[in-house]
Amino acid sequence: MKLRQQTAGGRVPAQADRPAAERDRWSSEVLRTDDALERHAEEWDDLHRRCATATAFQAAPWLRSWWQSYGRPGALVLVLVRRDGRLVAAAALRRRGPFGGLTNLGAGLVDFTDVLLDDECADRAAAELAAALPLRRPWHSLELREVHPEAAVQRVFAHWRGRRHRFADSLCQYLPAVPMDELLKRLPGKTAQRSRVKLRRIAQAGVAVHSATADEVPDTVRELLRLHRLQWQDRGVTPEHRTERFAQHLTESTAGLVATRRAAIHRFELDGELLAVNLVLLCTPFGGLYMYGAHPKLRERLDIAGLLFGAALDEVRAAGIPQLSLLRGQEPYKQRWRPDRLPNQRLVFGPGRLAPFAAVRALRVRTRNAAVHLLRTRLPKLKETLVRARLR
Repeated sequence: MKLRQQTAGGRVPAQADRPAAERDRWSSEVLRTDDALERHAEEWDDLHRRCATATAFQAAPWLRSWWQSYGRPGALVLVLVRRDGRLVAAAALRRRGPFGGLTNLGAGLVDFTDVLLDDECADRAAAELAAALPLRRPWHSLELREVHPEAAVQRVFAHWRGRRHRFADSLCQYLPAVPMDELLKRLPGKTAQRSRVKLRRIAQAGVAVHSATADEVPDTVRELLRLHRLQWQDRGVTPEHRTERFAQHLTESTAGLVATRRAAIHRFELDGELLAVNLVLLCTPFGGLYMYGAHPKLRERLDIAGLLFGAALDEVRAAGIPQLSLLRGQEPYKQRWRPDRLPNQRLVFGPGRLAPFAAVRALRVRTRNAAVHLLRTRLPKLKETLVRARLR
């Protein structure tokens, strides 16, 4: 595919418009072949290491695995920007619907969506990526879910010259990556004292914690999913977590992430029996508790949250990561630790001022957010009924 020289705003300038020293240095391309992620995996991951905001959900092993398990043939759209031939900006998108609508890879399985920008030239790379986005017709639009407020794509959003909309998305929660004794200072006195007693019981029980190697990942993920289903059997497990495609995706992505030290998967054994498995994602800004499975009888003996949080904190601190993210969701076991709260964002891009499809998408988001707020604040019982119905 022939590369096009572009600038922010989508204009393709004449060579005379640019200084001679910068001519032919920046180039962009849009790839639409199903094997594009596979072919560019090596340079993609090289850029991933040069992007300080990148999470495990932007790593090549995760994206490739998700696409292989969930991708629709012909829907992949890769936007790449190079400087002197080196990849400095990249976005992995997918087509949604027949009218040119684009969105992020991952659907409901990602807690953070982002693009990749080289830290050394992030602002210029963001401008070039904004110019390269394939949003040219009035019916085009791009919607990105679960965007962290400090994500790299926020720079792209700032450089976008067309229609822009920003909304609140899922709430994420964070804890500082500090020793457990210091973390307990966040809790009220009696709660902290009870937690200390529970942690002493864990230490006295002799639970063995083992970090699985990449070769051990397939068997460990299989056990993780078995225990996950077991722990939720009376409360309604997420239906997708029961599927073979999810098991395949989680196994392949975790193996690649563990091999490159961007994830750790812990096995917890007590008296020689495997009773819990915990998957922790690792990236520069924070580590994330992605998924765990625990046998119900472990709950009768020990504090599961304290056990899992302790191991995750040790992993994150050893990697020099400043925060532990509890990712999306407000489950009671997370609230006990008094985490800091920060909502993700949903970004909508449209081409130019006349972008009817982007405007419609934004209107749908506003309507849905208003409905969710109504259910949460005025009709909580109806919300609980709808959630239970969805889990059946």
